[in-house]
Amino acid sequence: MSSIRLPSAGFSITIRVAVTADPYAIGRLTTAVGEAGAIVTALDVVDSDHVRVVADVTCDTADSRHADQVVAALEGLDGVEVRKVSDRTFLLHLGGKIEVTSKVALRTRDELSRAYTPGVARVCQAIAENPDDARRLTIKRNTVAVVTDGSAVLGLGNLGPAAALPVMEGKAALFKRFGGVDAWPVCLDTQDTDEIVSIVKAIAPVYGGINLEDIAAPRCFEIEARLRDLLDIPVFHDDQHGTAICVLAALTNALRVVGKKLDEVKVVVSGAGAAGTAIMKLLIRQGVGDIVAYDRRGVIHRGMPDLSAPWQWLADHTNHDNYSGDLPGALRGADVFIGVSAPNILTGDDIAQMAERSIVFALANPDPEVDPRAARQHAAIVATGRSDQPNQINNVLAFPGVFRGMLDAQAREFTPDMALAAAQAIADAVGEDKVNPSVIVPSVFDAKVAPAVATAVRAVALQGAATVPDSVPSPPSS
Repeated sequence: MSSIRLPSAGFSITIRVAVTADPYAIGRLTTAVGEAGAIVTALDVVDSDHVRVVADVTCDTADSRHADQVVAALEGLDGVEVRKVSDRTFLLHLGGKIEVTSKVALRTRDELSRAYTPGVARVCQAIAENPDDARRLTIKRNTVAVVTDGSAVLGLGNLGPAAALPVMEGKAALFKRFGGVDAWPVCLDTQDTDEIVSIVKAIAPVYGGINLEDIAAPRCFEIEARLRDLLDIPVFHDDQHGTAICVLAALTNALRVVGKKLDEVKVVVSGAGAAGTAIMKLLIRQGVGDIVAYDRRGVIHRGMPDLSAPWQWLADHTNHDNYSGDLPGALRGADVFIGVSAPNILTGDDIAQMAERSIVFALANPDPEVDPRAARQHAAIVATGRSDQPNQINNVLAFPGVFRGMLDAQAREFTPDMALAAAQAIADAVGEDKVNPSVIVPSVFDAKVAPAVATAVRAVALQGAATVPDSVPSPPSS
């Protein structure tokens, strides 16, 4: 099965070239880039004389190898000298992506006396007498720790804390841009569960919330559960709950389009790790008809040997017919496929075996579980995690608003009811009159999404509607 490699801004490069000054010089450059399969996004002349023109050609490529091919195509042109190649993604990361700025100008002795000594001592004493005042009088009111051990970075695997830092910086930037939340990366040089729990507990007084990120399953379940028991601030594992919220929101609108009800559909989920497990838990809470879970060992079913506690819970609460075959077999007659697993594990022919008006969410990044073009030949709605495809399901739709709402309510925990409220707010942000097969989620740049999510989450937090219904048993923590 061939993988999808389309030009993307994530692999944008700028090539500085010197070319013979003739009427066709610039045209030859753009033609060569286009024939090499890249997309020219900008061309700037930086210098010229009567002999030569120096220009910066900026283009989107598919990956690093493709970028090298584009450069080679330009080098092969007569009269062209490639002087420098800049990877625009690396340039964006120089020196990091976030910084700390003071809210206080500190221009006079008077301001310094109030912001620091001696005036600050009175504020310290007030917090010592009433610790909850820290939520009102310090950065705790609006600050989140983005915590990782680097064990499951994006789709790249166990890269460790230093290599995880660019992702955590980006997450912090998204928090600020979309939710007005001050977030800071906390990359821990340990992958010991006890040590992680101990460290996060020790630093928690500074923060109004903890966002766990890129921690491998199954340890992430235990870490989250233990921190929730220990801390009086919300603990939110975005790989689990952010993904689940966005998938439920997208599925809500997709079912509106195809005219099906959640309690009547059969859903197949590929990937029973952190994201897949959270998705299935939230769908069960919302009343899904049936779910079949698939992972590397096959379809999870009752009687399957040597199951971990989370998978045993799935075996007990999914797969009503106890199907034990392969993934294509599970898809036969299914209404919905949700993939949070591996690239290119299905074909268009597999999708063709699904029910009429089927829905496919192939969310593996950068290459989905099935080629979206092949899936669209058979499915009514197709969504991916890619920004260059329609219906991108992106966690940024959820976590900024979720934390904004929890911080505004001074919530002490994140709850499933908040997740359901957030998903409904995201779905409703599209508008029933605008939902169609190509638009089942709002744009990540839709300014009304985060406030709507925040309002919904804040309302749940203030109502105290945060208990787990007895009818939906909670999965084990590890």
